[in-house]
Amino acid sequence: MNTLQGRKIVVGVTGGVAAYKAAELVRLLGKAGADVHVVLTEAGARFVTAVTFQALSGNPVWSDLWDARMPNNMAHIDLGRDVDAILVAPATADFIARLAQGRADDLLTTLCLARDVPLIVAPAMNRQMWEAPATQRNVALVRGDGVTLFGPAAGEQACGEVGMGRMLEAEELLEHLEAYFVAKRLAGRKVVLTAGPTFEAIDPVRGITNISSGKMGYALARACAQAGAEVVLVSGPVALPVPAGVRRIGVAGARDMRDAVHAALPGADVFIGVAAVADYRPLEVAEHKMKKKDGILTLELTQNPDILAEVAALPDAPFCVGFAAESRDLDAYAEGKRQKKRLPMLVGNLVQDGMGSDDNVVVLYDDAGRHPLPRAPKTELARGIVEHLAGLLEASGR
Repeated sequence: MNTLQGRKIVVGVTGGVAAYKAAELVRLLGKAGADVHVVLTEAGARFVTAVTFQALSGNPVWSDLWDARMPNNMAHIDLGRDVDAILVAPATADFIARLAQGRADDLLTTLCLARDVPLIVAPAMNRQMWEAPATQRNVALVRGDGVTLFGPAAGEQACGEVGMGRMLEAEELLEHLEAYFVAKRLAGRKVVLTAGPTFEAIDPVRGITNISSGKMGYALARACAQAGAEVVLVSGPVALPVPAGVRRIGVAGARDMRDAVHAALPGADVFIGVAAVADYRPLEVAEHKMKKKDGILTLELTQNPDILAEVAALPDAPFCVGFAAESRDLDAYAEGKRQKKRLPMLVGNLVQDGMGSDDNVVVLYDDAGRHPLPRAPKTELARGIVEHLAGLLEASGR
């Protein structure tokens, strides 16, 4: 289930140019199933109007501490009741300073002072303002008061400067907020996983690969990171953004992937082999582009290393999770693979159910039997897989 589904979120918008990103954030939160209520400061309304936020959230927008629409005229109290979090995005240097001082001179600062729910801020300011000693003191103060910061990021700024202070993108803020509500069942653990296809070169411009999109592996990397794990993602060639909090190592062929996995393994508690690794590669790679000739072209192939089997056979092997994508007889082939490689857990699916798509149907196999998960987006399936994995780790005492 989406961690934001049914949650009530108050979004505070202050007076920074990054307020335009807040409009997209409100839209994404609503799309994720959250009930969004916007508190817009007077300065914030100079960048994006209340009409925009009302249309995107489907709820009235609040700006005035004395707003008579609230029956008891206590918007600063009632807006903070029964909410799951207050997220201020953008949070300007001035807002963070007032927050650090405990000021309550408008609706948003008063709401933040009167709250008993989590407060999250997404800083947005010029790099000199972010680096200023006063701002850093204020950031330390609000962190000490239990406020969570999302960002900032480094990059180009509206003023033309380049550096820290840029507000995270709306999609990144959404991902961070989703993670905020995930139980940290993998906290303190290191997870190494593989994702995507491999590419086995034939010559400088051609190669053998497969249609794996990498979506399931990247979704699992995100789910593990959101559950508190340190995550190293060894990825074949895909065009997917790296999940927040994940360290990505890009590779091409199976042998490169094996080397990267073994280099990342020290200290790992879990290894998840999601990648669709090519079983074979050309015995020889042509130095130059092969020219077309009449007749049949014959390629001599040699077997690639079985990365999952190698890791599972290590004397100090981490908890290993395999994946099996089959076209038929899923139970027989998947459980057979699990038994052969002595894996405590394996995830199986039929290729026609999910290869390359955004959703899938999977079955989890372990010593207790088979555990089917219904069709769902791969992001949700990943959370289900991580929950099952965490349960097995806890039960095994690892």
